[in-house]
Amino acid sequence: MRLSRAFLPTLKETPAEATIASHRLMLRAGLVRQTSAGIYAWLPLGWRVLQKIEQIVREEQDRAGAQEILMPTIQSADLWRQSGRYDAYGPEMLRLRDRHDRECLYGPTNEEMVTDIFRGYAKSYRDLPRNLYHIQWKFRDEVRPRFGVMRGREFLMKDAYSFDVTKEGAQHSYRQMFLAYLRTFARMGLKAVPMRADTGPIGGNLSHEFIVLAETGESQVFVSQDLLDMDALASAPDYGADLAPAVDAWTSHYAATEEMHDPAAWEQVPEGKRVSARGIEVGHIFYFGTKYSASMGLSVQGPDGKTVVPEMGSYGIGVSRLVGATIEANHDEQGIKWPDAVAPFKAVVINLKQGDAACDALSERMYAAIPDSLYDDRSERAGPKFADADLMGHPWQVVVGPRGAAAGVVELKRRATGEKQEVSPEDALAKILG
Repeated sequence: MRLSRAFLPTLKETPAEATIASHRLMLRAGLVRQTSAGIYAWLPLGWRVLQKIEQIVREEQDRAGAQEILMPTIQSADLWRQSGRYDAYGPEMLRLRDRHDRECLYGPTNEEMVTDIFRGYAKSYRDLPRNLYHIQWKFRDEVRPRFGVMRGREFLMKDAYSFDVTKEGAQHSYRQMFLAYLRTFARMGLKAVPMRADTGPIGGNLSHEFIVLAETGESQVFVSQDLLDMDALASAPDYGADLAPAVDAWTSHYAATEEMHDPAAWEQVPEGKRVSARGIEVGHIFYFGTKYSASMGLSVQGPDGKTVVPEMGSYGIGVSRLVGATIEANHDEQGIKWPDAVAPFKAVVINLKQGDAACDALSERMYAAIPDSLYDDRSERAGPKFADADLMGHPWQVVVGPRGAAAGVVELKRRATGEKQEVSPEDALAKILG
């Protein structure tokens, strides 16, 4: 993409309503534009990041055996009355009536709808286990939406739902998602720590939140350094294996949010390994047994011919929230520092003298050779070009100036570290593409 033709509206000043880094930088870098309280339009730069995060989530769900569907945003109130949650959910639910005076709602979650879909087809234990997921927009009418996409009213979420014949099978499904989440966040360049959590309005008796540590996190967390030192990608076995040892390796170390913190257990962690920090929730998984299947009449014929009520779990990832969380964990005073896997562009090529034949030729050559790159071809001074490159946070900056172009070299900057070096175009490409 050529920056001279792109719709990437950066801001020099921080909007007054932005109080945390991610909100501030998403507005300044032109990722989103607020359209009303807690609701945002995603502009080209932000949309690219959102799509990359969504794709990583999708790949890891598919890898874990989940199957993608797409459920509607508008749901019937009758389904929620079957589960008993329609009146209990609270004012966060946006309730609607259509032209025929039928009660509907804009879905804040999908346990009821997916249970209704599954009960229409599942008749036998042979139809289980199954795990169905979708990536869809949700709406929760937060009384005080704040912090940009971190606590908005409309948000993009991946929610998955598992169905198993036995409790043991359901626990295996839970472990599959536990490890899939570790892999998902690690691929994004995030260290997400699983912490035992309250089940809240979803219900159930087993739940873990996945927390990314960040100074501006919304909650206080307490975690053993041993967990922070673990490698999520290396510790996730094949999904067909016994997953209990791998999950136990993570859950055996202390990790708790402020709500679940146990001071007595915390004292048992060696003092040098106690980490108290702020954290951002980016994922939440639940095992809730037959809470929804029983209340909504989902049953199948078991292997002995008797009726079995399937055991269920649900698994959520805040896809749009992850954009904000990634920025909170990766930024400095100049702007965003995107991890490579989710960056909107792999690199930006900065032409310092548009119209100079040598600069133009070398810049075009580098732009053509780097897939997924941005070319700053504006007739602008060097200072604003550097400032915008740092603000947008592209992992690599390829700077082409008259002196370097004449000598056949470029300046290569790594945004994450600030390291700069003059290298040949070939060496620059090897680093960027390698």
